[in-house]
Amino acid sequence: MKMPKVSAGRAAGVTLKRLHKSFGAVEVLRDINLQIAPGEFVVFVGPSGCGKSTLLRLIAGLEDVTAGDVFIGNEDVTEKDPSDRGIAMVFQTYALYPHMSVAQNMGFGLKAAGWPKAEIAQKVSDAAAVLKLTDYLDRKPGQLSGGQRQRVAIGRAIVRNPDVFLFDEPLSNLDAELRVGMRLEITRLHRELGITMIYVTHDQTEAMTLADKIVVLRAGKVEQIGAPADLYEDPDNAFVAGFIGSPAMNFFPAVMAENGQIAVGDSRIAAPPLTQPPAIGTKITLGVRPEHFEIGDNGADPHALVFDVEFTEYLGGSSYCYGTTGNGLACTLEAPRGLKLPAGHRTPLRVDTRYLRIFAADGQRIR
Repeated sequence: MKMPKVSAGRAAGVTLKRLHKSFGAVEVLRDINLQIAPGEFVVFVGPSGCGKSTLLRLIAGLEDVTAGDVFIGNEDVTEKDPSDRGIAMVFQTYALYPHMSVAQNMGFGLKAAGWPKAEIAQKVSDAAAVLKLTDYLDRKPGQLSGGQRQRVAIGRAIVRNPDVFLFDEPLSNLDAELRVGMRLEITRLHRELGITMIYVTHDQTEAMTLADKIVVLRAGKVEQIGAPADLYEDPDNAFVAGFIGSPAMNFFPAVMAENGQIAVGDSRIAAPPLTQPPAIGTKITLGVRPEHFEIGDNGADPHALVFDVEFTEYLGGSSYCYGTTGNGLACTLEAPRGLKLPAGHRTPLRVDTRYLRIFAADGQRIR
């Protein structure tokens, strides 16, 4: 059966210019510059308190801008009310009216705006078909699961034909299985509607799964902007490298040594080619992702990095071993498929230096 066509707005781009936000003397966001293309799916991600939800609320007009400009399409909306910005927002809490049916909740905004009943019914019906809610239109929110209630909230936004969708941690109240299913629903919805979507989450796995482009924030500043693969493989600094990726990147304090080597405690790792290598004795940090270790040969290299297994997490298609290096540093290793490494096992590790990341003392990446 062919799905009904749900119309969206004009898929407007969003531009932020030198955006600042303060609450009294507390500066929450500073000097945010961002260009979001029409139809792009952009995710704001970062730890709690980094300013990502505040940034979304500035775009929505739910908070006043302290300084800077917000453009939707070519229109400066910095001083406009939320209702005049062509946006629709889906919140973490579903904000559904408990006494209304699903159909009434989805069509409430249109009814309040004076739309004809027949048009409201058609738009609600089309959105319900896309969101697999047709069989639930007469039910009340209390009769629905969390995932169904979230789909109703999304449907309420769809029927308004917005130019930009804004999502503020919409899946955080759902259990793990429902979150995976809803991520697929939102991805499908974006593909079908082709509309600009801006999504806030603290879950970097969600960000990697959904985004065309990720904006990583920390303490009110943008740390890096890029496609998920770019942030994972080519992080600008240690914060982005550690925040993006699950399990997280391993970090080892190290020192540049002689003979083209890097000292990690008593262990030695061959330094990769560096355009401007730090001076011998310079303190650095090595970053190695769990999948970029190789199991070495016992006794082959007395200065090899050794790994003591504490426990193994078996995930079916892959396994992760958690433990410490011989220098007492926490380490996570993705075990080769089929290899069993029991607790208490010690194994030497080689590092694939093609993927070795080196960070200076200030956290900025050298390589």
